[in-house]
Amino acid sequence: MASDKAWNKIFKDNNILNHNFDKKPFVLSANNIKKSCQEFTKTHDKEVRILCKQDTREDRPKVFVDNKLFILPKHNGEYYILRGEGYVDIPDITTDIIDYDSKLEFTLETSNVGDSEMQYLDYAYANSLIRTFMDDTSLVLTIRGRKYTPEFKFRVGTNNLEVSSVQTEVDAGYEGKDSIVLVEAKNFSATNVIIRQLYYPFRQWGQHVRTKKVFPVFFEKRVIDGENIFYIWQFEFTDKDDYNSIKLVQSGRYRIKS
Repeated sequence: MASDKAWNKIFKDNNILNHNFDKKPFVLSANNIKKSCQEFTKTHDKEVRILCKQDTREDRPKVFVDNKLFILPKHNGEYYILRGEGYVDIPDITTDIIDYDSKLEFTLETSNVGDSEMQYLDYAYANSLIRTFMDDTSLVLTIRGRKYTPEFKFRVGTNNLEVSSVQTEVDAGYEGKDSIVLVEAKNFSATNVIIRQLYYPFRQWGQHVRTKKVFPVFFEKRVIDGENIFYIWQFEFTDKDDYNSIKLVQSGRYRIKS
C-alpha cells in the first residue's frame, strides 16, 4: 500500500484537496512528489514509482480512498489524480475446473523451477492453453517487457485525458493471423485491478497494429488442494476511447494434464 504519510504531505504541499475534481483532474509532477518527500528516509515514503503504484483499490492511500480518487500516468514524469472508478472487479470463477490435456508430447521439467507469474504463463502457453482459451491456434509469442506508449486520447467519466510516452509492461503478448492477445499475469488471487494495466497496452498496440483486433486478458495461477489451477479472464473495451467501457467476455479455470 502506498504511504499515507507521504501522500498526506504531497496533498498538503500541493493544495490538492482544494482542487475541483468535478471540472478536471489534478496534474502532479514527479518533481513535486520528490520535493514533498525529500526529507523522508524510507524508500516507500519517497520513491515516486512506489508511491504511484496503486494496482488495486486496497493499494491506495487513505486520502485517495476517502476522496474517491485514483492516479494515472499522463507522461513520463507526470500523473493525473482524478475522481471516478479506476478499477475493475475480477470476479471469482466458480464453474467446474476443466481438465485440459496438454498438447505437448513431453513433460516440461524446467517449469517446476521457481514460482513466478511469468513462469506459469509460459507454461500455459507452451501447453497451448492460451491458444485453446482464445480459440486461435495461430497465436505466437511476440510481445514482452517494457515499452513506451505513443500519444493517445481517452476519457474517464467527463474527463478528457491525453497520454504519451508512458512506460507500459506486458507480461506476454501473442499475435495471430487476425488478433493480438495481451496478458496481465498474477501469481496471487486478485479481486480487482486498476484498469490502466489492461487499457494502456490495449490502446498502445491498437495504434501500432491497426489491422488486427486487440484482446486484453487477465491470468492467474492458484493452488487448490495442492494442484496448480490456471484462471483466465478475457475482457474487451466496448468503446476504445472510454476507459470505463471494460467488459468481461469469458472466463474459465483449468487443470493442465500432462
